[in-house]
Amino acid sequence: MVPRILIDTAEIPGGGELRLVRRGDDHMIMLGGNELMSSRLRGSEEELARLACHKLAGRKRPHILIGGLGMGFTLRAALADLPADAAVTVAELVPAIVEWAQGPLAHLYRDCLSDPRVTVRIADVDSLIRAGAAGYDAILLDVDNGPDGLTHAGNDRLYDTNGLSAAAAALKPGGILAIWSAAASDPFTRRLRDAGFTVDEVRVRATAGRKGAHHLIWFATRPA
Repeated sequence: MVPRILIDTAEIPGGGELRLVRRGDDHMIMLGGNELMSSRLRGSEEELARLACHKLAGRKRPHILIGGLGMGFTLRAALADLPADAAVTVAELVPAIVEWAQGPLAHLYRDCLSDPRVTVRIADVDSLIRAGAAGYDAILLDVDNGPDGLTHAGNDRLYDTNGLSAAAAALKPGGILAIWSAAASDPFTRRLRDAGFTVDEVRVRATAGRKGAHHLIWFATRPA
């Protein structure tokens, strides 16, 4: 059995500890016994960005907000599909994740952090949403475990009624709120609709192949 090797730990603001672990060629970010993300499971994070960007096709100078840097899969996929005049702001709550992106995980990020379209903010994405004022064409939330959070209790406010209203206000007319989740949630779908969004639910594979677990992405569109 291939052993897990601890590379580093990081404190989560507000409490808790993340662990960066390597097992063979795979890297994982863990909270306790929970594997939050893995370099071998990237398909759903890439689809989050790819499908959202396709919905923005033809927009001039689109501005995208990504909540959560993770292992860079969502960011890399967005940059691959966005035009040269796009702007991408990434909000990352845990400073060490940005350090890992420039160190032990640099091979996963490649050159995306040096892309001139990208700005990384060490901040709670909720604060950027609430300051958005109809400034974003899309908000991509790859935060925690989806609406049923694990890592940071403050993340719940992204998904409650007030949080969804704030997201709607931060989007331009016709803008997209795209939310990754480990599992479906009918109550959350209803909450999105109650907030005035048109909602499309898409099941995608955790891997990029035809086998493996499914994750869910909500694409919620603000009325034009």
